[in-house]
Amino acid sequence: MGSVFELDDNNFELEVTQAKGVVLVDFAAEWCGPCQRLAPIVAEIAKDYAGKAKIARMDIDNARKTATTFGIMSVPTLIIFKDGKEISRNVGLIPKQNLASLLDSALA
Repeated sequence: MGSVFELDDNNFELEVTQAKGVVLVDFAAEWCGPCQRLAPIVAEIAKDYAGKAKIARMDIDNARKTATTFGIMSVPTLIIFKDGKEISRNVGLIPKQNLASLLDSALA
């Protein structure tokens, strides 16, 4: 069963930019209402894509270096990486079916 992996400045490079395959990173914050509404969608996606893609969450308040590096100006921001390279970015709340479609494209 898939689960959402927690990222921080210390493990981001190893888990995302050096990783092979597809990684979805949810850049979020505890104080962000839309982030809280997106969290259960991301958790469902993690279950649905277990074994196909790594699904991760990063609290931008606890990982300012990485958030700055990737130019995160608004949360939630979802970035899909493939083999360590950014291939897709979505800012704001996104329906599950749209997020699944983005992941399917990345996995194709």
